[in-house]
Amino acid sequence: MYVTPLLLGVAKDAIALEASSASPSSFDALVLVSASPIANYLDELALPAPVAALVRSVLESDRAMARGPQGPVVLPCESAAGKRVVLATCGALTDDIDDVRAVAETVTAAINRACASGAKKPLLAIAVPHDAKFARAVDVAALAALATQWHALEAREAGRAGEGAVAMGVVGLTEARADYLRGLEVGRALGRDITGTEPERMAPLRAAELCEKAFAETGVRVAIHRDTSRWPLLTAVARASNVVERHRPCVIELEYTPEGGRYERTLYLAGKGLTYDTGGADLKTGGSMAGMSRDKGGAGAVAAFVRACAAAKVKGVRVVALLGMVRNSIGEESFVSDEVIASHAGVRVRIGNTDAEGRLVLADLLSELRERAKSDSGTTVIASVATLTGHVIRAFGPYVGAIENKVARDRGVIATLVECGERWGEPMEWTRVRREDYAFCAPRSNAEDLVSSNRLASVDTARGHQGPFAFLDVASGLKNSGLAYVHLDIGGAAFLPLDWQFGRPTSAPALTLAAWCAGE
Repeated sequence: MYVTPLLLGVAKDAIALEASSASPSSFDALVLVSASPIANYLDELALPAPVAALVRSVLESDRAMARGPQGPVVLPCESAAGKRVVLATCGALTDDIDDVRAVAETVTAAINRACASGAKKPLLAIAVPHDAKFARAVDVAALAALATQWHALEAREAGRAGEGAVAMGVVGLTEARADYLRGLEVGRALGRDITGTEPERMAPLRAAELCEKAFAETGVRVAIHRDTSRWPLLTAVARASNVVERHRPCVIELEYTPEGGRYERTLYLAGKGLTYDTGGADLKTGGSMAGMSRDKGGAGAVAAFVRACAAAKVKGVRVVALLGMVRNSIGEESFVSDEVIASHAGVRVRIGNTDAEGRLVLADLLSELRERAKSDSGTTVIASVATLTGHVIRAFGPYVGAIENKVARDRGVIATLVECGERWGEPMEWTRVRREDYAFCAPRSNAEDLVSSNRLASVDTARGHQGPFAFLDVASGLKNSGLAYVHLDIGGAAFLPLDWQFGRPTSAPALTLAAWCAGE
């Protein structure tokens, strides 16, 4: 299992002490990240006089660095931790379109440069405008710094990950806050492993094995459902994969209950975990199958969130998650368009396109969660998280597409999630379901109650990510149930850069969900 580096909180006045410390625990690089112009933030960084003088001399000799954004550059300095300063600047961060992601991106580059210079224990200090949208900038910077040390599971197991930092310090964090943030990163690392690992290494039951190991001794209840027959739509998607034992499906159930068993809310989550999506009988062609081992980003993000809850000891919220780990294979047992299959909720679904498989997996899981939520006495929200459509990428690019039913809207669920996402660097775009979306999946005859999709790709379909919400709402039995339901389509946000085959998994929106639970 991947071990996240230690995260240490450091007081502002400790930078000078760290520079002069000769103990083995001292930091070995001082990493400075600032908004531009950096000269305006030197006092806020509280640098030792020799370090501040070095930075001023750099600004005097390099107008580009003075204006920003620039860097990172490594500067020798006898008075800094490790006798080196890594300096990087963001833009001014005063424009309406600026957000905290600019800080995360600059910190990522600066920490990578510090480690490339030989640092094993860098100390990070940041300075940004005092604006509400940067209220979590130090937290986001710390998480970005930790995330630089994660390498793909395949690289780690092949011994190709190399050596990185063993610990990091962040100025302005308390030790308690540092422990909390490290817990969030522990979760995100698990999500990256699930999402980003190739399809044989992370086949359904191997993903289940990873979750069993990751959640051992965390207090999270884990159950692996190898018999999926109670979820007919999910089982249909997996039909062709059943002929290969290692590709057989499973549903991973995770349940997190806060210490002491006290909570006021329950969050039910369904995660799409397509370990490989060939498109099924409606085969993906023209090279569009590449990257489809990562169609399990929803399951990865949900697992990341639950693991983060356990590591960070999130209070007040119980979480129940179902991860549908399925391979949509092609073969003589493939399910095909025109089949009519009754969902877990008893809704007769006519298959319109076998490449619209994720909504089938989610619909059954959401129906299961709906039944469980009936007996809840506290506040309940049901949510699905999935790399569901190409349309959300066409519409919104690298943003989560968030959509909800009226019950959730009246309670302000997505409104709050959007605010959390902005503060934590996981922005969302918020849309509404409309009558056209329900008309899209309405029955065409009395042989079916619902149609799963049309024959086109979602990118070629008007409202191509809103229509699937309507399908999920009806097929799961959630419509008119009185339960709050939210759907988060992360097709464009699951990788950075937005490259399904080679982009780095983000585990978004795990941070947003954790912030929503914690009221941050």
